[in-house]
Amino acid sequence: MKMTKLISAGLTTMLVACYPSIPVDPQPDPEKRFEITSPVEVYLSTVDQTHLFTKVEDASVFTKGQAPTSGFDVRINPNIKYQTIVGSGASFTDSSAFLINQVLSNEDRDQLMIKLFDREEGIGLSFIRQPMGASDFARDFYTYNDVPKGQTDETLQYFSIDHDRVDIIPLLQQALRINPDLKIMASPWSAPGWMKTTDSTVGGQLKPQYYPVYGEYFAKFIQAYKDEGIDIYAITPQNEPLYVPVHYPGLGMNAQQQTNFIKNGLVPAFQKANIDTKILVYDHNWDRKDYPLDILKNIPDLVDGVAWHVYGGQVTAMSEVKREFPDHDVYFTEASGGEWVPPFEQAFLGEIKTGIDVFRNHSKTYVLWNFALDENNGPVVPGFGRSTVRGMVTVNQQTGELTYNLDYYALAHFSKFTQPNAIRIDSTKAEGNYTSVAFLNPDQTVNLVVYNMSNQSRNALIHLDDQTIVIPMAAKAVATVTFKIQEKPE
Repeated sequence: MKMTKLISAGLTTMLVACYPSIPVDPQPDPEKRFEITSPVEVYLSTVDQTHLFTKVEDASVFTKGQAPTSGFDVRINPNIKYQTIVGSGASFTDSSAFLINQVLSNEDRDQLMIKLFDREEGIGLSFIRQPMGASDFARDFYTYNDVPKGQTDETLQYFSIDHDRVDIIPLLQQALRINPDLKIMASPWSAPGWMKTTDSTVGGQLKPQYYPVYGEYFAKFIQAYKDEGIDIYAITPQNEPLYVPVHYPGLGMNAQQQTNFIKNGLVPAFQKANIDTKILVYDHNWDRKDYPLDILKNIPDLVDGVAWHVYGGQVTAMSEVKREFPDHDVYFTEASGGEWVPPFEQAFLGEIKTGIDVFRNHSKTYVLWNFALDENNGPVVPGFGRSTVRGMVTVNQQTGELTYNLDYYALAHFSKFTQPNAIRIDSTKAEGNYTSVAFLNPDQTVNLVVYNMSNQSRNALIHLDDQTIVIPMAAKAVATVTFKIQEKPE
């Protein structure tokens, strides 16, 4: 939240999109020239699965005029900088946390957590989107302030995060010990039922009379988590506010309602509690950019950015909103893999393409959905039916077996070598031919993700000033390429 502008604002009052990015004009540095100063490491994934984020031979580097000319050309320009990166990750839903913390053996749990969050031994995930209460992927319906039907608790006397202390909080604490750079955001699927028109976590809308107390609910959640050693980096007022499910927790909230809740409930509560957690609006699909635009036009000084999901519209919506409000950040907060996209090739490449697209359209994050689901794509809330969603890993409740799914390897390409506070730098693409995204880390290492979209094996010719990196790539292969650079002396 933009606290420096708070007083003047007046508090009383896997679908794959194949579209080019629409860049917000970057601020290029004075023209500098760079050179590669380390071996060029390459991690490869191929659709025949002989390579799954597998380290292969270091790439060859040629000087100008010596490199092969057959292949596709990717030019990297560290002089042109875009957004700062926060990280990639997924969600410890109630279901995911239960499976990891209770079904897995302690040894398998600890090894999984290292493989998720450790940058050396794992893939270095550094961002988590945490549900505030039950989502569809929970073993039962719950919020942090449930009372018997027909009753209310306007003083939040019965507020408690005890549910999360069993599985979710221990895993978040463990993840933070492994990766202290980890950032955690939170999103509710529903307010407590007594605050809603349905007196239930299912369906309905938030009653305006409860805007202030619901703001206090958010503040209490953030403070309770802080007492557990967990800082909440950002929140959204509502997950997918334009979709009201009938079988699991949800809450309808149009743009005007979200504006009013932020202005009259959330911001006053944050100010009273001296909370500086970021407020991100919308948290829904690319097809309704009018929603975040309406909010940003009305209360730009009270919010920090916009959160987006993958399930409708075009990825360029993120850039279009960013162009109108360049001071507000972009976060991509949910893409889920599942049975509706055939594995391996189509599903894996879809997640790679989505990751490249969201970063090229100014997102600071790339977030999938459940960290873990079981052999039946659950558990899910009672009455939901059968899920078709896939977790990053599968934990078999019958055998305890742990399986790493394609989603783990897709995120690895973006997360392992992209450090927190990396900056996206310019790299070329040719839609339908190849695509790429590049990041410059604080330690001056480059992480480039390049995807050969062709059905033919080809060389990737990666150009940095007078040097060319040559990487043989199979058809539909994806490579993460990392190397250190320094500025060349004048």
